[in-house]
Amino acid sequence: MHTVLDLGAADWEREILQSQGLVVVDFWHEHCPWCKILDPVYSQLSEEYKSKLKFAKLNVLQSPENRNIAITYGIMGTPTLVFFCSGRIVEAVAGFQSRERLKRLLDDVVGKYRECMEKSTELNP
Repeated sequence: MHTVLDLGAADWEREILQSQGLVVVDFWHEHCPWCKILDPVYSQLSEEYKSKLKFAKLNVLQSPENRNIAITYGIMGTPTLVFFCSGRIVEAVAGFQSRERLKRLLDDVVGKYRECMEKSTELNP
């Protein structure tokens, strides 16, 4: 099962800004060697963390609209991971992240923004 949402500018508002939970977006492009190395790690972790946050990718060179989104959020290089909670940036990290470092970052963000997750998911009685 593919758990990483491949975004375009048309999806941005609905999938990121209007999302009620935690979302991590990988700002990337196809000519970035570090992006290619990060991709399988990001995909594996999306499976592992799929119940905790949504994973998405935005190719910054795919269209002028995607490029404008990257500019709006101050993306200066790729890969850059940006975490959103209910449409607001709560954390960001630029550059390649090893699996271990990315896992620690995910755990940290999930722990810090647990309230965001609880508000966005149904709680069992």
